[in-house]
Amino acid sequence: MNTKRLLLILCVTALAGGCAVGPDYHPPKTQAPANWSEAQLGGATNAPVQFVDWWKTLDDPELNSLIERAVKANYDLRIAEAQLLQARALRSGVVAEFLPAVNGSASFMDKQQSRNAQSFVGSGQKLQTHLYDAGFDASWEIDIFGSLRRQLQQANAQYASVEENRRAVLISVLAEVARNYVDVRGLQQRVDINRRNIVAQRESVEITRARFNAGLTSELDVKQAEVLLATTRAQQPTLETALKQTVHQLSVLIGREPGALLDELAATAPVPALPPEVPVGLPSELLRRRPDVRAAEHDLAAATANIGVQTAELFPKFYLLGLGGYSTISASSWISPGSQYWAAGPTMTWRILDFGRIRAQIKAADAQTKGALAAYEKTVITAFQDVENALVAYNNEQVRYRALADAVEANRRALALATELYTKGLGDYLNVLVTQRALFDVEDQLADSQRTVTSNLVALYKALGGGWEKKDEMVQAK
Repeated sequence: MNTKRLLLILCVTALAGGCAVGPDYHPPKTQAPANWSEAQLGGATNAPVQFVDWWKTLDDPELNSLIERAVKANYDLRIAEAQLLQARALRSGVVAEFLPAVNGSASFMDKQQSRNAQSFVGSGQKLQTHLYDAGFDASWEIDIFGSLRRQLQQANAQYASVEENRRAVLISVLAEVARNYVDVRGLQQRVDINRRNIVAQRESVEITRARFNAGLTSELDVKQAEVLLATTRAQQPTLETALKQTVHQLSVLIGREPGALLDELAATAPVPALPPEVPVGLPSELLRRRPDVRAAEHDLAAATANIGVQTAELFPKFYLLGLGGYSTISASSWISPGSQYWAAGPTMTWRILDFGRIRAQIKAADAQTKGALAAYEKTVITAFQDVENALVAYNNEQVRYRALADAVEANRRALALATELYTKGLGDYLNVLVTQRALFDVEDQLADSQRTVTSNLVALYKALGGGWEKKDEMVQAK
């Protein structure tokens, strides 16, 4: 057996039994709470979570349509998908490093030598020559110490992290569409309440003016009624501005121009009703659902693999090199057996005098891994905090909503009684004025509380990692 074949066999054998230097990645052990500290109220339960199309629990066809359109055209989601495709392409480039690299070349050179630079010019010596050359060169790194394998592990983890970040963007887009839609419906309710109060307060002005003209009351009652009416009318432009701006934001979220949904959402509709039950699952299940937690774990895996990539630089690298082709000074004999040339054999490179720089890079990679671990642990704690905050907000706002509903009913009865007494001349108009203002304020707070409860439910779904699994499959198939 010749030497070249023996070296090749030795290299292949070393590759088959070689080890990857650096630490192997092991998922961090995270201690999750046994249960949520916030009491499960307002329909929230520990039942297993089902997040496929969670927005459909709100039973609003318009919201369903907006979600569909946002998933297809939202710009942030399109950017995230492009980044995912980019990460996939970069990972493919790392895979290609395991294959031999082959380069082809061809050249022609016309060379003229200086006569005056020659010490002797014979009769047969040519000062002008031509050189024709065509060939290839190839190289193949034998990954004995696992540098390429660690690079592939790092690329796989980076790709997985980008994929989870795309899911996080998807969850944010879904939540933003739902939240803005709920805000639109809530603002429409507040605009409608304000308009109804303007009509009622305008009637109060007419009543006080008629009583003043009849000499049954003072002009002060008329002015007080007019002040309340003007104050209520002044709030209308502010509410309508907020409503249109929210519709503009919703239009941009579905990838359209700001005014695209003004006609579609012009008709007033109620805020979507709450589902009877909201399963939140257990804290231990949260870490498997939250894409930001999974992305942080993949970042940790990539940083761990990078330690191996840097450690491999301490060891020699082995290559199989080869080149061949045709070279001649005459075009007529270019592709002929006599013009052939070739060379092949193993080679080794070793950064022997660069160990100080390599060890510094290893220390930097190790520090990066420690930072990635801390980032992962922080992401986990923050995920638990998001859910706890969302639960307490969702539960307590429902308590507030019920109290406001009782207050509205009480204020309506009080206003009816105060108005009746005033029109009969048995009561002061100040009582009517106070109860009118109180009723308007509480009705407005009730409408805003209804919006807030549903928005808090959306925030809870987002904190729990609710997304769209069908969309995930569609992107992965691209």
